[in-house]
Amino acid sequence: MIQTVLGKIKPEELGICSVHEHLSIDLSRIKKDPDTILDDEPGMLEELRDFHQEGGRAMVEVTNDGMGRDVQRLKRLSEESGVHIIACTGFYKDPFIPEYAQNWTAEQFAMHFIKEATEGIEDTGILPGVIGEVGTSKNKIMPIERELMIGAALAGKETGLPVTTHTTLGTLGYEQVQILTDQGLSTEQIIIGHQDLNPHFDEVLAVLETGVYIDFDTIGKNNYRPDEERIEFLLEFIKRGYEKQILLSADLTRKSHWKKHGGPGYGLVLRDFIPQLRSRGVTQDIIDSFLISNPARAFTKKERS
Repeated sequence: MIQTVLGKIKPEELGICSVHEHLSIDLSRIKKDPDTILDDEPGMLEELRDFHQEGGRAMVEVTNDGMGRDVQRLKRLSEESGVHIIACTGFYKDPFIPEYAQNWTAEQFAMHFIKEATEGIEDTGILPGVIGEVGTSKNKIMPIERELMIGAALAGKETGLPVTTHTTLGTLGYEQVQILTDQGLSTEQIIIGHQDLNPHFDEVLAVLETGVYIDFDTIGKNNYRPDEERIEFLLEFIKRGYEKQILLSADLTRKSHWKKHGGPGYGLVLRDFIPQLRSRGVTQDIIDSFLISNPARAFTKKERS
């Protein structure tokens, strides 16, 4: 089963899923930029309805404590939009980890995530469906980030929830896999984020070769990397038989990303990117894997053996 903010659903009920998004977020404590605050709830609903109109039926919302998480808001949005929303337990990366957790050990992180996964987030009774997005810095893993990653792995093993990560500009994906699997976490429960930001093909391939899922989740952010380069990587990964391990999303985090403010909105993958894949010969079966069957497998809670 897959845990959403409105309860459990069967994997086949998930539908087309955007696997790494933010609806309600506030990164301004660190970024000092009001554009990184999404607090307009009517605007969120408007954007979600546009996503639904493009064919989207589910969204994984990876805003955690320290990033402006508000699961009651996510519940209201899901009820009003008809979009399945999966909420998370977790912490982001240094320096976004809340002050109360900045000196925690891996075991303390794990206990916190397990508590939220079994009892509910804060006092809402709403259960998370994923541990994430837990992250590392650019080309380095800070000591607190290592503890966080180990804690996420331990909690994933205990709860059966998937662990979804943040890699800064796509770096250290392989190293993240090693940390998580060293704790005994199954590769079937691991989703390595932002791999479309890494321009080094062999590094991304090495992550895929471990058997984990990877996110191409910053689609449309051509200021970081042109979508054409993302497509070239995807075509080669398909050729090598890795289409069952790839997930797609856009990772919108700013007011300026929303349609109402002149941005592309959450439907951009479905509206703009998928037609480009089709024009390059990607079959509907593979597109359905990226959008439907891969997310359904990745976010299904694993039974403990």
